[in-house]
Amino acid sequence: MIAYIVRRLLLMIPTLLGIMVINFIVIQAAPGGPVEQTIAKLKGTAIDSTARITGGGGSEVMSNSGSGQQPSLTELNNKYRGARGLDPKFIAEIERMYGFDKPMHERFFMMMKSYLTFDFGKSFFKGRPVVELILDKMPVSISLGLWTTLIIYGISIPLGIAKASRDGTPFDVWTSTAIIVGSAIPGFLFAILLIVLFAGGTYFDVFPLRGLVSDNWDELSWGARIVDYAWHMALPILSLVIGSFAGLTLLTKNSFLDQINLQYVTTARAKGLNERRVLYGHVFRNAMLIVIAGFPSAFVGILFTGALLTEIIFSLDGLGLLGWEATINRDYPVMFATLYMFTLLGLVMQLVGDITYMLVDPRIDFEARET
Repeated sequence: MIAYIVRRLLLMIPTLLGIMVINFIVIQAAPGGPVEQTIAKLKGTAIDSTARITGGGGSEVMSNSGSGQQPSLTELNNKYRGARGLDPKFIAEIERMYGFDKPMHERFFMMMKSYLTFDFGKSFFKGRPVVELILDKMPVSISLGLWTTLIIYGISIPLGIAKASRDGTPFDVWTSTAIIVGSAIPGFLFAILLIVLFAGGTYFDVFPLRGLVSDNWDELSWGARIVDYAWHMALPILSLVIGSFAGLTLLTKNSFLDQINLQYVTTARAKGLNERRVLYGHVFRNAMLIVIAGFPSAFVGILFTGALLTEIIFSLDGLGLLGWEATINRDYPVMFATLYMFTLLGLVMQLVGDITYMLVDPRIDFEARET
């Protein structure tokens, strides 16, 4: 197993590099980059929702991934007025500010060199270190991703097993109907329904509308903190769970149905074993390989890609919202840093999934496979 893990770790290097190269070229070639957005902002033609250069009470300092202070928006405004138009020197200064005065390949290698030490520079439009931004948003995304994944697996696996053991019965039919209805409702629409029903929208005012915890969370006892945290997370997590467990439930059911009719199950039943021991003692290990091994990638998917609308609806400032704003604003340091980290984490989770295969069923040996 050790040799296999080493080979997979070494394979991550060219894989990660290839993904970064492709995305770097595509994103750099896309129109509306930070230079264009800054010029549009100075000319007064930028759209506020897509060019958040200023915020709070004044202009934020914009900087590239290198060190050193960069001119503020006020300074650029003064120079722009003095230039009386798009002076080439003025545009060249903006390009230098964002690092676009260097060739594309040079910018890429400088970026990857910094990323090796997890130096992601500063956000163009927020003026804060990218690592600091990601760490600030991480608690929200981890809360949504972890608990949603655990609840989905906690519901889908027992329900899928029950449906497989009762295939064709009224229980199977009614639960399938409920699953279809749940999967047909978009998560964001169900989130709005939950707000209307339970968050003061029209009927009950039971749950809060925004935030991960209450403002006085630091003053609460540990028990009260846990209750407050669960109180804030209840509706967002429920909106993510509804409709997300359908595929996993059916996958579990079909995996068990494939195994239930095999000879070793018939033999186990012939020995007098009860149905529960047959299902969980013999069928479970073989049927759950693909389900359990998919847990790491499922967690990453929900963590980084599945909660954007939920974050917006419940006013949760997480990684999904950060990535969306970075994409709209062409905030390259945030875009490439999150891409780098998420890709690296995804590759590691794939390796964890393979290791999980071997732990669930020791008969699987990836190391013995020679290519």
